[in-house]
Amino acid sequence: MATATRLRRIGAAAAFGSYFLIRDHSISSNDRGVVGGGSTLSSIQTKIADLNASVPSRQVQEAALIGATEKNPLDILVIGGGATGCGAALDAATRGLRVGLVEREDFSSGTSSRSTKLVHGGVRYLEKAVFNLDYGQLKLVFHALRERKQVIDNAPHLCHSLPCMTPCFDWFEVVYYWMGLKLYDLVAGRHLLHISRYYSADESIELFPTLARKGKDKSLKGTVVYYDGQMNDSRLNVGLACTAALAGASVLNHAEVVGFIKDEVSGRIIGARIHDNISGKEFDAYAKVVVNAAGPFCDSVRKLADKDVQPMICPSSGVHIILPDYYSPEGMGLIVPKTKDGRVVFMLPWLGRTVAGTTDSNTVITMLPEPHEDEIQFILDAISDYLNVKVRRADVLSAWSGIRPLAMDPRAKNTESISRDHVVCEDFPGLVTITGGKWTTYRRQDVFSMAEDAVNVAIKSAKLNPANDCMTNNLILVGGYGWEPSSFTILAQQYVRMKKTYGGKVVPGVMDTAAAKHLSHAYGIMAERVAAISQNESLGKRLAHGYPFLEAEVAYCARHEYCESAVDFIARRCRLAFLDTDAAGRALPRIVDILATEHQWDKSRKRLELQKAKEFLETFKSSKNAQFHDGKHN
Repeated sequence: MATATRLRRIGAAAAFGSYFLIRDHSISSNDRGVVGGGSTLSSIQTKIADLNASVPSRQVQEAALIGATEKNPLDILVIGGGATGCGAALDAATRGLRVGLVEREDFSSGTSSRSTKLVHGGVRYLEKAVFNLDYGQLKLVFHALRERKQVIDNAPHLCHSLPCMTPCFDWFEVVYYWMGLKLYDLVAGRHLLHISRYYSADESIELFPTLARKGKDKSLKGTVVYYDGQMNDSRLNVGLACTAALAGASVLNHAEVVGFIKDEVSGRIIGARIHDNISGKEFDAYAKVVVNAAGPFCDSVRKLADKDVQPMICPSSGVHIILPDYYSPEGMGLIVPKTKDGRVVFMLPWLGRTVAGTTDSNTVITMLPEPHEDEIQFILDAISDYLNVKVRRADVLSAWSGIRPLAMDPRAKNTESISRDHVVCEDFPGLVTITGGKWTTYRRQDVFSMAEDAVNVAIKSAKLNPANDCMTNNLILVGGYGWEPSSFTILAQQYVRMKKTYGGKVVPGVMDTAAAKHLSHAYGIMAERVAAISQNESLGKRLAHGYPFLEAEVAYCARHEYCESAVDFIARRCRLAFLDTDAAGRALPRIVDILATEHQWDKSRKRLELQKAKEFLETFKSSKNAQFHDGKHN
């Protein structure tokens, strides 16, 4: 009876969704469109797409912030260089506003680099809309699916569609997931990535060789495969920062806000005291309004304005692990739709390895969160029930924890309003706070939509007059304009990797397919500049055995992507720390040597960089630096 009821509801919801699709089709192209900004968008896009364009140096950016005086303030100063902060800076800059951004650590150093790497359209939330026949939630899923497609289109080199397989161990599950995912296709409309479909058990094993034929004491009846988006999260975040810089924003990483400047009469915040964590210099930067986009640390920023302010962050920990590539095929992900405690766990191919997660548990806010061993074991337990390969703790190449800033609106009358929705508020004059939400798109909470909301509130607060409306919806990020999946062939055919031997002799090496594809996907059309460094400056060696990362990338990132430390590189510019902690450790000495040449470090600074990077890597619990080995997956 319950089964029949659930299937009838899906059928009713399909009709409901069809009506909505016919009525609204896709969300209007003007609901975040540009008013009179077509020529502005074209001008900005041309500048970003210029192969010879370079972001202003860190010194130039700092000078611009110092130049924001009381008589000549910024329009908006953004605190926080994560996805939302960089997205807000880009949004405001492309509206013709004078914008500054400061980040205490590095762009994407927090939550934004520690995601599941999915750009999803809210498939799990569609189920809730179906069973509640909730028009509002269905409309939100429409928005989410549109934003998913837009993120992929805006950064095609960093984002792509990925098929995800849902195993079914009884025929009801086959019908249930097939109908649900067909509804997902219907709701996506013209923003559909690819059509979902059912595969038999034999076809499924052919597509995913490590999938178990038996699970839950039942035989596999087949799988339903649907498509969502996948991204390289921190490189997308760095791309946002660099695009914002090219659009005119003054962005500065490793610069911390240590206090606010208030108007003596009104008490309104009119600027911030900033400490450069690299040089030790302190300076004031004035702004008409400040946007607090510090993620889990937004309460710390709010307390600078009012030490007695009510907290609005309820932190949650999400842990992910990295496993060898043989756990999943290159082009197919796996979804465990319901674990023992009701959660969803993903196992996805990512940058030549397999990422699995996530967990969801209470935590404390810290700069370097660490995964607990029981959380790692939970993920291993969840995937082991669906695989025919022995799942071992020893196979964990890296494990990390990220802090989700679940938000509570400080204007709410009770504490039951904690949610994963984003919150924008101005609870202190001149300080607009945005927090909560996700990288991805449920309830229009992708980085662009959240940034747009924050900028809109900031404009209203400071009574600003932007030259045009938000245009980031159609703005392709640096490296993406003109990029094609075949762009790697230019690198393979036209460049060689010149490598310096230990004896000092320079020898040529092939720009092999793996290296060429990696450069193309990581840097887009700018990959040719990296390849040129590898060829012309004899920096063509690989940094770590078995990985495509090249020495030339370190130099390029130091010159053109504000890479100021060894951790900046291994964690956010290339993803070696996340992919293989031990390989990252072995690559560190050479990375530090190249950065020392680029930034003129002395021996003491080199030693400090090595020490900090090793301490950072210790928070990634690979099998070799795990705290415990008493789990069942030994």
